[in-house]
Amino acid sequence: MRLGDEISVTLFGESHGLVVGALVEGIPAGIEVNAESLADDLSRRKPGGEFASKRREDDECHILSGVNQGFTTGWPILLIIENKDSRPSDYSFLPNHPRPGHADLPELVRSKGYSDLRGGGANSARLTAGLVAASNLCRPIEVASDWEVEAHVHSIGSIVSDGIENLPVGNGDLWDRIRCRDPDAGAKMIQLVEQMKRNLDSIGSSVELRISGLPLGFGEPWFEGIEPALAKALMAIPAARAIEFGRGTSASQMRGSEHNDLWHSTEKGPLPSGEKADGALGGMATGADIFVKVHFKPPSSIPQNQMTLNLESGESENLFVSGRHDPVIAPRAVSVVESVARLVLSDLAVKGGWEQNE
Repeated sequence: MRLGDEISVTLFGESHGLVVGALVEGIPAGIEVNAESLADDLSRRKPGGEFASKRREDDECHILSGVNQGFTTGWPILLIIENKDSRPSDYSFLPNHPRPGHADLPELVRSKGYSDLRGGGANSARLTAGLVAASNLCRPIEVASDWEVEAHVHSIGSIVSDGIENLPVGNGDLWDRIRCRDPDAGAKMIQLVEQMKRNLDSIGSSVELRISGLPLGFGEPWFEGIEPALAKALMAIPAARAIEFGRGTSASQMRGSEHNDLWHSTEKGPLPSGEKADGALGGMATGADIFVKVHFKPPSSIPQNQMTLNLESGESENLFVSGRHDPVIAPRAVSVVESVARLVLSDLAVKGGWEQNE
């Protein structure tokens, strides 16, 4: 469970264990750590919101090493977040009755029966708290480099917002509730999710990410490139099912004469023209914004009776999952998508020679 090369993040912990967290290595010395910013980032991801699991976690992050008097030392940074509201009794049916749509059974086989499966164990989205905390340490790299990552809820079910490039920064009550910048679409999304909750069901969703300000040539070729690195990391977010860059799947239906982005001269240097022009070519930045959509399946744990295999009896038997679960993923995933992108780009920046005094 390790992400990155120069800046690397190793996740640890289990959903209903004592703690979750991250070991962050490679953060340069002298990076300021802002406790208020860290708490704010974690609060946007944590459970307990209107359309989130009712698990009550304060997600206070304890920094146990690698930071001295508010600045990184250049040594590994250990981040610990306690699980204060775990309820393992909700999973007394495991391991004999694995949940449909979850990694319970594959993990049981992988570990030869030794894994902690409660709440997804080490495969749980609970571990994304460590990703968000680790990413916050990279915010000064983002600011100093003049690039920016931002995301919002792009779709829930069949309701789709306008593109992030056409929308103002999210704020206010609607943003706090659904994390969509489009007020019209956001209001409809809220109604849909409320309907899903009444129907004891869940719904699929997507997050749109925009990366702006990357200089021409930033990145690496081939397998270490911007898009391959982002795709690998974003697809590791629990419940992610598809990634689209730029014009996405519609590109497969276009002609080259339609899709090619012509270069033109600007005050900032050469830039590709065109609606949502490719922000990366050959793994390296073109200077245009990079647009990414991350599609998430509907949460698999739903408060309905489901007939599924009981390993002990060998028969399909009724399973009712009574835990606390999200009816939709995208609103909480916004902060995770931003965090993963920030970690990937910071790793590429340091790999490319970034230094604090630039």
